[in-house]
Amino acid sequence: VSTLPEDFAGTNSTAQVVVHPSGKLVYVSNRGHDSVAIFAIDQESGKLRFVGHESTQGRTPRNFNVDPTGTLLLAANQAGNTIVTFRIDRETGRLQPAGPVTETPAPVCVVFREA
Repeated sequence: VSTLPEDFAGTNSTAQVVVHPSGKLVYVSNRGHDSVAIFAIDQESGKLRFVGHESTQGRTPRNFNVDPTGTLLLAANQAGNTIVTFRIDRETGRLQPAGPVTETPAPVCVVFREA
């Protein structure tokens, strides 16, 4: 299953694949297209259905992660020197920017620590 739009002509590689805690969604980062591809998982067949793309609002999203509650996705834009927070729509899986952009030098990993 492609993670890119049909009309994308640039160079791209994927970096991170995360299954949402609900088990109903998959997110994949695109380095080059600078986006997160969103897929729904068919609960009967296990097949993926493309939902959409969301720009990571930065360059080279090396890593991202979904918080344990499944509410937020944080994208680390390595070449953009930012971490961008998105709210996850629980019905569609789509992402919506959710707050200020955090500037930090070359972020490469987002980990949530247990309290």
